[in-house]
Amino acid sequence: MRVVVQEEPFDFGREAQEFASGHSNMGAIVTFTGVVRDADKGGMDRMVIEHYPGMTQKALEKIAEEAVSRWDLGDVLVIHRHGELRQGDMIMMVATASRHRVNAFEAAEYLMDYLKSRAPFWKKEYTAGGAEWVAAKNEDEDALSRW
Repeated sequence: MRVVVQEEPFDFGREAQEFASGHSNMGAIVTFTGVVRDADKGGMDRMVIEHYPGMTQKALEKIAEEAVSRWDLGDVLVIHRHGELRQGDMIMMVATASRHRVNAFEAAEYLMDYLKSRAPFWKKEYTAGGAEWVAAKNEDEDALSRW
């Protein structure tokens, strides 16, 4: 299991290849990458993601450990960025490895849902109209109910 919180960009292809190449006994590798999109109101220039380093690392590790305990997984990778990001930048990556695809897919979805709603990151969007903190969305919270 590897959990990384970093400011610098990551190379999705390299990360996915390295993750997959280490698991020849796994029948399924699932990857997901979140990308910064425009603000709901449009016109976003940039987004800044803030966090408390020690707290964030521990929270993400706990979420990953929970996935490992709930599904038959061979490995988990979580990468989440912070700092200034622009539209199209990769913001996070989740990878799961399992002998069977159902475990890999469900664990990846679980990780994505919990990272979106429970990871201690604070996002501020900057537009021509000013800066605004991103509020939690009901649909993100609702997604947690299936787990």
